[in-house]
Amino acid sequence: MSAPSIAIRQRRPFGASLLHVPQTLRALVRADEVWLVILAAVVGGLAGVCVVVMNITTGFLHVSLFALPAGTKLSEAPALVPIRAFLVPTLGGVLLGAIAYLLTRYYPHRAIDPVEANALFGGRLGLKDSLVVTGQTVLSNGVGGSVGLEAGYAQIGAAVASRLGRAFRLRRNDLRVILGCGAAAAIAGAFNAPLSGSFYGIELIIGTYSLATLPPVIIASLCGVFMVRALIGGTPRLHVVLPHTIHGLDYVPLLAVGVVAGLVGIAIMRGVTLTEDLFRRSGAPVWMRPVFGGMIVGTLAILTPQVLSSGHSALHATIGIAAPGFAVATVLLLKSVASAVSIGSGFRGGLFFASLFLGSLVGKVFAAMVTVVTVLPQMPQGLYAVVGMSALATAIVGGPMTMTFLALESTGDFSVAPVVLGASILSALTVRRIFGYSFTTWRFHLRGEVIRSAVDIGWIHNLSVGRMMRRDVRTIRTDMDLEQFRREFPLGATQRVVVLDHRGAYAGILYPAEAHAAEQAAQRVGEILHHQDHMLTESMSIKEAIAAFEQAECDALAVVDSPERRQVRGLLTEQFALRRYTEELDRRRRELSGE
Repeated sequence: MSAPSIAIRQRRPFGASLLHVPQTLRALVRADEVWLVILAAVVGGLAGVCVVVMNITTGFLHVSLFALPAGTKLSEAPALVPIRAFLVPTLGGVLLGAIAYLLTRYYPHRAIDPVEANALFGGRLGLKDSLVVTGQTVLSNGVGGSVGLEAGYAQIGAAVASRLGRAFRLRRNDLRVILGCGAAAAIAGAFNAPLSGSFYGIELIIGTYSLATLPPVIIASLCGVFMVRALIGGTPRLHVVLPHTIHGLDYVPLLAVGVVAGLVGIAIMRGVTLTEDLFRRSGAPVWMRPVFGGMIVGTLAILTPQVLSSGHSALHATIGIAAPGFAVATVLLLKSVASAVSIGSGFRGGLFFASLFLGSLVGKVFAAMVTVVTVLPQMPQGLYAVVGMSALATAIVGGPMTMTFLALESTGDFSVAPVVLGASILSALTVRRIFGYSFTTWRFHLRGEVIRSAVDIGWIHNLSVGRMMRRDVRTIRTDMDLEQFRREFPLGATQRVVVLDHRGAYAGILYPAEAHAAEQAAQRVGEILHHQDHMLTESMSIKEAIAAFEQAECDALAVVDSPERRQVRGLLTEQFALRRYTEELDRRRRELSGE
């Protein structure tokens, strides 16, 4: 082997070898959906491995840093050594702040999440960035930050899937589906709930349901669950006593839990934003904010360890135990503050797990209030906890079907399906009517993104003016007289001409028919121009271009490099833009319907 070839191999970037899958395999996966399902199974297994590694790592950190007894999980511990409860989140904040500082200085990449990747980038999600996010999530949870691991689960599962999909050079729609498979498998493995994971991938990551997307997502979720079970055993079911039947009048307070959970979810999401704003206005540098956040969380942990980590083990330990309303409300308040402070100060993680625990507390508090104000026969407090768990998770995360199946698979009791689904839908409607966002889409909104779901809108951005315009545009100067123009452009030769000023910048559009009808042949073309202030730029999307045509009330506009320089780059007609837009819409419709 020659020296140059060795040098080329040495310079190959991380993960580049995955982009060289044999052509035969690529062709099979691209041509036959059965092979796509097989690829989804592989993705599911790898996502399950990632979940296991993350769980083992965080469990080791919890036991080592907080000196937990054998077999005890962090948030279910009855008490912690006060100095450890305070110092571990505080020193963890120091480490997270240092990492944030180093990343800002030496690796200034803004990582995207699976929803954003599918909505804007056709399923392309960077593996390096995702490993960084996953590492920060594991560390944040491991030092006791009141955040869940689900963001890291979905991130790394989707990133591995996206990398494999690009290795097989999948089409845009197939790449979006396989990314959803990775996230679905990770969530399914984490909760030991294949149906919940499947609907998580469909409702929240892919954004639409079709018969073409269902098989690979379900297979991936099953493989993720089987992998986790084989390596460390699955997550046990919730131990809670539920009634076999629910009578008519009992539905009223149970469904009301959905509305209350929606309002609480809005308050939590607003609280996270308010906390971030307070930290930002405090003047503390970004790397110091996790330190202050860790100090606050550590102080709350001295009162109760249930505020630490995601609260997943606390949910399993307490959901079936009846407790006084005041005590439950106190834990609800402390956990809500801890979660808002953790995320607001810079700890990495999500609110999925936390919302399940918080939702169970909301249900219990509501049950205690019902006991006081009504004379109806009382349903078990655990039932209210299960309904509140699903309803609050729906309010914050979204996906009523996902949360309904999660409740059913977690409890193993399908008799509560109607009330859980009803409360989840009411919660979703409450948030939609009053607030309008889930936690993820609210974060996008704060960043200025126009994303409401994972539905693919990236093609709109890709179908830009620069890609559609004609570049062979003939131009003239404003000082040309009409006589000369008539000689060079006979009537019927063209419908419009782009005119430049003496500096070579865009001046307007001239219609030849109007020039030939003018009475004064000595008149300059610059005197009868149109659309001097209406133009397009190459970076505009097709929707922005169509809006510009409507505002200018014309059928063609010049394309310039920028409104300031006004150097002409081409011409775009409204007819062509509308035709391309219609073609793309029809293509997306056929993809969604599986045609």
